[in-house]
Amino acid sequence: MIIRNKTHPLVLLFAWHGTILPKILPAILFLSAVSLLLGLVAHHQWFDIPTPPVMGFTLFGVILSLFLSFRNSASYERWWEGRKLWGTLIAAQRHLIRDSQILPPPQRRRLLHQIIQFTRLLRDRLRQETASHESLLEYGALADNSIDAIHRGHINAPQLVLEEVQQELIAALKRGDISDIVYTALTAHITTLGDVQAGCDRIASTPLPFSYSALLHRAIYVFCLMLPFALEAILGLWTPLMVAWLVYMLLGLDALSSQLEEPFGTQDNDLPLDAMVRLVEREIHSALGQPLPPPPQAVRFNLR
Repeated sequence: MIIRNKTHPLVLLFAWHGTILPKILPAILFLSAVSLLLGLVAHHQWFDIPTPPVMGFTLFGVILSLFLSFRNSASYERWWEGRKLWGTLIAAQRHLIRDSQILPPPQRRRLLHQIIQFTRLLRDRLRQETASHESLLEYGALADNSIDAIHRGHINAPQLVLEEVQQELIAALKRGDISDIVYTALTAHITTLGDVQAGCDRIASTPLPFSYSALLHRAIYVFCLMLPFALEAILGLWTPLMVAWLVYMLLGLDALSSQLEEPFGTQDNDLPLDAMVRLVEREIHSALGQPLPPPPQAVRFNLR
C-alpha cells in the first residue's frame, strides 16, 4: 500500500512512484502518437478519414463509464472488506492478549505465539506463498506433527494452528487448569479468527467474473482507439493532448480496479499484510515483555 504525503497539491500532481501512470504510460504514448498522426493527415489533407457518428460515440462513452464505475466500486468493496477482516483479526488478538492473562505464563506465552504463527500462515495462504522451515520453528509454538503436516502440503495450515490451539484449551479444561467460563471466552476469540480466515478465503477464491472483466477491458481499449478518430475533426492538433488525458483516466481506472480486485497480493495498492503481521508480532511481544521486532518500513513509499 502506498504511503505518501497527500496534504500538498504538488505531491499529488507530480507523484510517480506508487501511481498507476507507469503501468499505462506505453498505451498513452501509443494512442497520443496515433492522434498526432491523424492530426497531421487531416492538416495536410493527404486523404479523408471518416469521423465516427457523434451520437453512437457518445452512447458508447456513457455506457462504458457506467460499467467502469460499477467495476471500480465492486473492486474497492473487495479491498475494503479485506481490510475490515484484518482489522477484526487484529482486534481479536488484542482481546486474547487481555483475556489470556488468567492462564499460567508458559501456557499464555505458547497461546499468543501460536496466534503469531496463525497470522503469518494466513498471510502466506492468501498470497499463495510457502512458509519457511525457520519461520515455523520460531517461538517453538507449533507441535512437530503440525509442522510436518504443513511441510507435506496441508491444504489449510492456518486452520491447523487453530485446531492445535483448541485442542490445548480443551486439554486445559479437562485438567481443571481453566474453568468453563474462561474456556468459552477464549474459544470465542479463536472462532473469530476462524471467521476472519473464512472471509479472506472467500475473497481470494472468488474474483470478479472473468468474462465481465474481459468484456470491459476490451471495450475500454476499443473506445480509446476510437478517440482520435472522433476528436480530430473537433480539436485538430489539440487531439493528442485530450486523448492522452482521457486514456489516462479510463485505462488508469481499469488498471487500478484490477489491483484492488485482488487485495491480498503484493502490488502497489494491495493491503499491507506484512505490516499488519508485524503489528501483531510487536503487540504480542510487548504484552509478553519480549524484545520488539523492528517496525515495518515503507520502501519507495510502498508498505507491504
